[in-house]
Amino acid sequence: MRPLFQAAASKSAAARAKAEAALGTLPQWDLSALYPAMDAPAVRGDLETAEQEALAFETTFKGRLEAIAQSGAPETELAEAVARYERLEDLLGRLASFAGLVYAGDTTDPARAKFYGDIQEKITAISSHLLFFTLELNRIDDALLNRAMAGPKLGHYRPWIEDIRKDKPFQLEDRIEQLFHEKSMTGRAAWNRLFDETIASLRFTVDGQSLTLEPTLNFLQDTAEAKRKAASEALAATFKDNLRTFTLITNTLAKDKEIADRWRGFEDVADSRHLGNRVEREVVDALVTAVRSAYPKLSHRYYKLKARWFGRDTLNHWDRNAPLPKVESRTIAWSEARDTVLSAYAGFSPKMADIAKRFFDESWIDAPVRPGKAPGAFAHPTVPSAHPFVLLNYQGKPRDVMTLAHELGHGVHQVLAAPNGALMAPTPLTLAETASVFGEMLTFKAILEATTDRVQKKALLASKVEDMINTVVRQIAFYSYERKIHIARRDGELTTEAICEAWMSVQAESLGPAIVLKPGYETFWAYIPHFIHSPFYVYAYAFGDCLVNSLYAVYETADKGFSERYLAMLAAGGTKHHSEVLAPFGLDARDPAFWQGGLSVIERMIGELEAMES
Repeated sequence: MRPLFQAAASKSAAARAKAEAALGTLPQWDLSALYPAMDAPAVRGDLETAEQEALAFETTFKGRLEAIAQSGAPETELAEAVARYERLEDLLGRLASFAGLVYAGDTTDPARAKFYGDIQEKITAISSHLLFFTLELNRIDDALLNRAMAGPKLGHYRPWIEDIRKDKPFQLEDRIEQLFHEKSMTGRAAWNRLFDETIASLRFTVDGQSLTLEPTLNFLQDTAEAKRKAASEALAATFKDNLRTFTLITNTLAKDKEIADRWRGFEDVADSRHLGNRVEREVVDALVTAVRSAYPKLSHRYYKLKARWFGRDTLNHWDRNAPLPKVESRTIAWSEARDTVLSAYAGFSPKMADIAKRFFDESWIDAPVRPGKAPGAFAHPTVPSAHPFVLLNYQGKPRDVMTLAHELGHGVHQVLAAPNGALMAPTPLTLAETASVFGEMLTFKAILEATTDRVQKKALLASKVEDMINTVVRQIAFYSYERKIHIARRDGELTTEAICEAWMSVQAESLGPAIVLKPGYETFWAYIPHFIHSPFYVYAYAFGDCLVNSLYAVYETADKGFSERYLAMLAAGGTKHHSEVLAPFGLDARDPAFWQGGLSVIERMIGELEAMES
């Protein structure tokens, strides 16, 4: 047996080397824009500076904001306080970003994990001296604060001040807020870290190979059904072996959120997310209702069509994202992916392409798959005094090109919004997904227009429909699953079986009868990081996709100046409500017809695919 295993291992190593060669040289990020290394003197120096500044800030302003607001000329001193607070937020954000990115590079490295944990602890301790500021600011009488904001200095920060005042009804007494803040390190943050390190350490055996999560998930898009099935079964086997841990994490975090929500007075399990997103509950409810009502016209209809392409009545769950049969599959080199996305961006706006190009030229991207590296993809804004970084796990699939376009959209958005400063650059999640999904759409349209082969065009269109279903239908199903879990957790701890049942119910509803959910799929809730790190984040994807579909429809019929209005929207960062940024395009997310318009774009694409069958 041993010689056979060695031969197989050698063959698999040769195959991996060939695949890596086809991808070309993949970039790794250079984090020196933040700090040269974990042990750099600048890290220690900035921690000391931040601590000293935070203590000085607390000494200067704690307990005085109300008196300052009542003074004869409050604007200058309040503006100075906010500006000092902003500088501290930027400095602490720089340290936190560096630690987080270093850790994401290899979550299994003990030195990185310790560095990440130590930095988190120190930042939590330092920022506890700043907690009073927004709490006291919110206790200032509206009339007094409005008088101070009438001047240009404090008026500059009006969007941020008005935003934090929306949190006022849910604030607690200062000492309780401080306790929540300090206990987060041994509470929610600790469970987040346990999840990350558990996921990174998992191994999945596929055809004799021991793989990490990303390459295993990648096999679900393989051309060979046997490989897809093997990958699915490997995922299910490893998840099943670890369900006890994932169940405990889920129960603990859901209870932690329930305690915080109850103390703060949030009525609905998702209200705190809506508040953070600066979006009204009724707007999200309208989105969810529209998408769930559209399941039969979208996912059910599409998967029935896809099953027919495979000569079947139904597809197994591991075939859901399978490439179309009889369509040539190839590895897309990194250089081609880069040129494709930059060209698509340039066709819309040269400025947008120039910003995106910096990510490649200045080593702002980390693309290779590595053991221990964080799975998935993200664009981290870091802080306005630095620049964003993008993490990918690039493997040369068409979807990887779209992921690159998606994350670069985030990156461009973050660069444009940075001049608003550390307090107002961050964008609510509902609008944060706009630039990313729009970047995907630009790239897809450019590739589609350049494709003349009918079979390849069909494959491209099908891939885009699947991406949109994954972004809209799947994410709303995720949201429905989270609601089930958090509502049920209020009545007591959930068993693994109850969690699996909740998962299967929303998946069956959303995917429809053409997808058969085989044994093992009930465990697939376990690896979704959004459920752990950002409860109820997921609806932002559907919000962004429907918004972009409507926005792109305006673009296709718009006069000159659309790209300028679009970039201005991104540059607004967190300074405007979604109603304000959409108004120049004649769009209103509060109108139920808005969501129907976005969903109809997906429906029309499915219709195009059906027409290709005739």
